[in-house]
Amino acid sequence: MNKVVKFEDLKFIFKDGMSIMIGGFLDCGTPDGLIDMLIKLNVRNLTIIGNDTGFPDRGIGKLIVNGQVKKVIASHIGTNPETGRKIINGDIAVELSPQGTLIERIRAGGAGLGGVLTQTGIGTVVEDGKQKIKINGKEYLLELPIKADVALVKGSVVDEFGNVCYKGTTKNFNPYIAMAGRTVIVEAERIVRCDQLESEYAMTPGVLVNYIVEGGTLNDCRCKVS
Repeated sequence: MNKVVKFEDLKFIFKDGMSIMIGGFLDCGTPDGLIDMLIKLNVRNLTIIGNDTGFPDRGIGKLIVNGQVKKVIASHIGTNPETGRKIINGDIAVELSPQGTLIERIRAGGAGLGGVLTQTGIGTVVEDGKQKIKINGKEYLLELPIKADVALVKGSVVDEFGNVCYKGTTKNFNPYIAMAGRTVIVEAERIVRCDQLESEYAMTPGVLVNYIVEGGTLNDCRCKVS
């Protein structure tokens, strides 16, 4: 299977009402080309899972502004006033999850775990409706795993099999999100042959990746390419 495709080849994947997990942190390491494609396709009623809702004009925030999202699962929304406005108007539902808890839930989804136990959120609104488990006299919340129909990630250097290297802080949530999507699409700043990316620099293994699109110019990369 040739994993390297063009953006237009991916149109068949996206449907109204699906769940999409998106990598990045405040538009650092966010697959903006794939988000722009979603804007053009205008798929609606999406459940979006990511660290945050970006900014009104960047990252996940563009999907919020365009009215394509019915629910968000994120750790914070404060950088995008439009998300707050839509909550107040009843146009969007938001499930806030503490950042460490959120990424552990995503990791659990990718690893096939039944959930994670944490004390974060006990005694706050975070615990509402969640099961508590007592271990060695301490109380924990059971946080359930998260998966998505599609995971969108951004890679700095990606080989043709889908092994991904992330530059610096662009790594953030991306490797974990790549584990938790039923279909995984990588937007690569640079695509190389399989023999060019040295194996120890592959942070996401290609076996997890279904499709690769090229979407950007790479500068000053620390990923070792021969």
